[in-house]
Amino acid sequence: MATAQETLNLKREMGIIGALSFIVGTVVGSGILISPQYVLSAIGSPGASLVIWTCSGLIAMLAGLCYAELGTVIPESGGEFVYILRTAGKVVAFMFAFSFIIVMRPASATGIALNFAEYVVAPFFSCPPPQLAVKLVAAAAIIVMTAVNCMSVRLAILIQMVSMVVKVLTLAVIALGGVVMLFLRHTENFDYSFEGTNVGVSSTGLAFYHCLWCFDGWNTLNYLTEELKHPEVNLPRAVIIAISLVTGLYLLVNVSYLTVMTPRELMSSSAVAVTWGNKVLGSWGWIMSVAAALSAFGSLNGTFFSGGRVCFVAAREGHMPDILAMAHVHRLTPSPALIFTTIISLVVLIPGDFQSIVNYFSFTAWFFYAITLSGLVYLKIKRPELPRPYSVPIIIPIVVLIVAIALVLAPIIDNPQIEYLYVAIFILSGAIIYVPFIHYKLFPGVLTKLTVFLQLFLEVAPAEKNL
Repeated sequence: MATAQETLNLKREMGIIGALSFIVGTVVGSGILISPQYVLSAIGSPGASLVIWTCSGLIAMLAGLCYAELGTVIPESGGEFVYILRTAGKVVAFMFAFSFIIVMRPASATGIALNFAEYVVAPFFSCPPPQLAVKLVAAAAIIVMTAVNCMSVRLAILIQMVSMVVKVLTLAVIALGGVVMLFLRHTENFDYSFEGTNVGVSSTGLAFYHCLWCFDGWNTLNYLTEELKHPEVNLPRAVIIAISLVTGLYLLVNVSYLTVMTPRELMSSSAVAVTWGNKVLGSWGWIMSVAAALSAFGSLNGTFFSGGRVCFVAAREGHMPDILAMAHVHRLTPSPALIFTTIISLVVLIPGDFQSIVNYFSFTAWFFYAITLSGLVYLKIKRPELPRPYSVPIIIPIVVLIVAIALVLAPIIDNPQIEYLYVAIFILSGAIIYVPFIHYKLFPGVLTKLTVFLQLFLEVAPAEKNL
């Protein structure tokens, strides 16, 4: 295994098209086909919901550009983990890795898998499908995605490209249908657009949570920087193109929904894209169910592809067991990290509830986004001499940092719930776990034997950084 240890690393196989596919393919999941009713329910009016969608796209764009600078200043895979490690230190980085691997990424994958399963199972039941059937299909989807990502990086990228085309075409069809309806003067649902707006801090925060959930994935490329060709050029370029495209499509799709359905119909729909399809496409409405399922499948693929890399990089830095920092000797995929992420996702799936998953995922995610953005501000002020192939004005990370802090505090201040305290305690517990298991490395003998066994069984070897 010595030769493999000296030479094994992840390959730079992803160009600008692959980069765009991963951002668009991960961002555009089934969220835009399901979440609009939650956004409208929280904020209360069509006009305000469109403002929330626009602001969310702008936030994702600005945050993505900040991350593009971080990705070129610190050109390593791992996203927030490696950025926090290089700026805030090992303990905070472990808190992120612990929360990301145990809560954030499994919660994201589980939420997407549940959406996928809902659309797959729904045609076979005249009434709401049983949760057991939904969760079994979701589990199967998670396992299939793991197998794909363990087998081949190129196959995962190909699936992402095909998925992106399907998603964009689906949203284009919905958007075009809305444009046609507007030309036919179906604008009555936009009369008094802002009437009934909920201006509360909590309602606005929850609307942003569901809206930004639909933009989740704007930072996907930062998790796999070492596999991206010319990241100093392709990273910011892909962010600008992809998020602009997605934001435009999201706005047009929401307008289309509101030309076909009343706000009340939209808020009561369990799958808004299917309801739209039944109203506009008639007997061809089933196409929306298929498209939504394919969208979720592609988004799940992107989630696993990026999530496995964070686990992989955290282990490479000594913050997770060594086996998770290894790659398959032939396929050059981080299969142990992907398998571990899958196991956690399947555990989270057992009690999984979509609404709760979105809220707690968003709360945790924006907490660590704030820490990451603080690190960028620190580097700009304290380390201006670092080479920056791409740079943003310092005002941009400061503005996004303020937004991130507001998103974390808004639901707590206006409508405090004990669950947010539990999440905060879980995040902080990472610091307690770090001391015995990471700093002092308890039980090294047991871990060494297990690592050797799994290394032989999975045919993996340690991988080097690909800078």
